[in-house]
Amino acid sequence: MNKNAKTAFVIIGSFIIGAVLTLSIFKFTPIMDSLLKTTIVKENGKVILEDGSLADSVEKVYDAVVLIQGYKNEQTSSTGTGFFYKEDDNKGYIMTNHHVIEGMDSIKIVLSDDSEVEGKVLGSDEYLDLAVISIPKKAVKKVAAIGDSTKMRLGDTVFTVGSPLGYNYRGSVTSGRLSGKDRMVSVSVGNASNNDWVMRVLQTDAAINPGNSGGPLLNSNGEVIGINSMKLVQEEIEGMGFAIPIEYAMSHIDSLEKGEKIEWPILGINMINVTENPMYRNSYKIDNSITSGVIVVKVVENTGAAKSDLKEGDVIIAINGEKVESSAYLRYELYKYKVGEEIEITYNREGKEHKTKVKLSKGE
Repeated sequence: MNKNAKTAFVIIGSFIIGAVLTLSIFKFTPIMDSLLKTTIVKENGKVILEDGSLADSVEKVYDAVVLIQGYKNEQTSSTGTGFFYKEDDNKGYIMTNHHVIEGMDSIKIVLSDDSEVEGKVLGSDEYLDLAVISIPKKAVKKVAAIGDSTKMRLGDTVFTVGSPLGYNYRGSVTSGRLSGKDRMVSVSVGNASNNDWVMRVLQTDAAINPGNSGGPLLNSNGEVIGINSMKLVQEEIEGMGFAIPIEYAMSHIDSLEKGEKIEWPILGINMINVTENPMYRNSYKIDNSITSGVIVVKVVENTGAAKSDLKEGDVIIAINGEKVESSAYLRYELYKYKVGEEIEITYNREGKEHKTKVKLSKGE
């Protein structure tokens, strides 16, 4: 091999080695990601490339999201968001919050192309804070894909499409992270002045404002993982929005579609929180060591409680081993079961702990 050939061989060899090393650096370090401003994430078992834009995912769901306007006495009284989760041969089905349509005389649906159609409420429940509305199938633009919130991880990207503050801002997109799972949030139901119910919800820092209620919370692939339901509204708190997990909503959706009243079971007692009124503590001589639970102030005749060992003055502290902190938590634990099922109540009487079985009765 002459001198020129050797030189050429060295140059070519160096080029090949350099290329291999460069590709190796790009492959096994974050440099390539940084150059392309791309992050590789795994979500729901899929590899998704995030380039800082959710535009493709927004396009998947945008036409499935609607503005809901509720009318009372022919005047707009409520606005919220909803989304198509299903269609059949005749109808499109919209999911939203109960409080969006509660007490309304009529419902108008504004679609993504600004066309309007009358909506019919098929079913609704205040404890679920869910409602189902139908419109003719011919008006449906797109049906949203349903995801799985249980596979989401803290820090995963989420986004919303909705109508904050009503008509003028319809179709707004906000994004953030999944901030928490299995959050227990106290809420009031109906005309109650106190927080008499708790919901297990997802937490996000994506902006959720009045008018977003009932809209979808979506993963970065554009699949619905929750229904936006409430926001902590305090001046000193920002970036805490909440959504009902989609699995919980879908487990009740058949009954709502059929307009069936959700049968919530009852124990058959009147109750008050241990912390609510000192007069009851004193009159029933409740031990000072008991700092949570509910006091039985009356046992209703012909109910499951009346056939159990429960008596006036007992303090219920657990249902099937799950702690009962207040009447809101008692309802949460109770509503996991159906009318006719038997549960175990743990209660305190005169400083001693007891257990009894109660067959759940049907509420009025």
